[in-house]
Amino acid sequence: MGRPRIVIVGAGFAGFHAARTLSRVARGRAELVVINPTDYFLYVPLLPEVAGGLLDPRRVAVSLTAALPQARLVLGEADAIDPDARTVSYVDPEGGRGEAGYDRLILAAGSVNKLLPIPGVAEHAHGFRGIPEALYLRDHIIRQMELADAADDAEERAARCTFVVVGAGYTGVEVAAQGALLTRALRRRLPRLRDEARWLLLDLAPRVLPELDERLSSTADRVLRGRGVEVLTGRSVEDAESDGVRLTGGRHVPTRSLIWCVGVRPDPLVESLGLETKKGRLVVDEYLNVPGRPEIFACGDAAAVPDPNRPGEVTPMTAQHAVRQGKRAARNVAASYGTGARGPYRHRELGFLVDLGGAQAAANPLHVPLSGLPAKAVTRGYHLLSLPGNRARTAADWALNAVLSRQLVQLGLVRSPLVPLETSAPELPKIPH
Repeated sequence: MGRPRIVIVGAGFAGFHAARTLSRVARGRAELVVINPTDYFLYVPLLPEVAGGLLDPRRVAVSLTAALPQARLVLGEADAIDPDARTVSYVDPEGGRGEAGYDRLILAAGSVNKLLPIPGVAEHAHGFRGIPEALYLRDHIIRQMELADAADDAEERAARCTFVVVGAGYTGVEVAAQGALLTRALRRRLPRLRDEARWLLLDLAPRVLPELDERLSSTADRVLRGRGVEVLTGRSVEDAESDGVRLTGGRHVPTRSLIWCVGVRPDPLVESLGLETKKGRLVVDEYLNVPGRPEIFACGDAAAVPDPNRPGEVTPMTAQHAVRQGKRAARNVAASYGTGARGPYRHRELGFLVDLGGAQAAANPLHVPLSGLPAKAVTRGYHLLSLPGNRARTAADWALNAVLSRQLVQLGLVRSPLVPLETSAPELPKIPH
């Protein structure tokens, strides 16, 4: 009998850590196959620094073949799973189709941009889930400021210098914070732009970072407002057009930039299994196993994992949970072959952190609230420890940024049609046929 084949779909936080844990635990006794659209693990928390022109995108992209030498990487976007035949179908980067059979499956497909039925948003907004979107946003911001500097019409200049971010969670807050610093640096080089760029941060919630401790929220709110960001709580977008957006309440804001950070939804691949779901996430038990399917495990954003700290609820879609669930799923898969003991998913919150750019951050490690430089030190230390590669290069970039100015050029490699908001693979630019 040959080695069992364990297929891991997705190499985000959950899938990557599942593969790394299995590589260590299985020690060659199983064939590990990772199916992922890209050949890298993306460290999403640092994407705002890529958009802000602080980090090279390769710093947040860790090579899967280097980090997972015992796993076989299959480049492709999984688009169907047949639980009865135990196969995963995928489309490779050149449009060819492939299929992989499995003895055990770990579904860690992650999530995609969350869409709302708001007229014009799908056509005119851009999300923030992958490197293509981050590169597009950086170029777009620089381009709009340069076009505004060249424009003679005052209304056009104002519209091009106005940036609307929808969603005041982690991503929206960090994008607005980094974006305000980027446009401030650009303005120093564009003498015709006498006024600061205008940033609006919208959310229907009563405060920014509504899911976090109020002290972190108030710190982020204070820093954002201090940079001139208009924080509009209890507001959202009613419709969007190419030259502006209309906010709830009827106010029209001329702008060429609508950045969609409302949240995420599970990858549509989950629905293809035909198994029970909860709010689009695959239902699993406390062992991350699909009931009635002992060969299928799921973790991360794709799985509705019971939260032991909140009976009747499932764990939030966060990187902290994804990492821990990926490791636990790997150990339980190994246990199903007699290596180690399986265990239920348990977690304890160690705190949260938000990087606000410059010397500012908000953090509560072990629930001790911090702000300013102490929070910044904790935040960067955490990211360096969590990065599975590129640590020295990332630290070097941070050190250089402390003494050198930002590199403010647009490369024009990723344009608007390549990063539509509605996509099942935000990590890949959408190449028109």
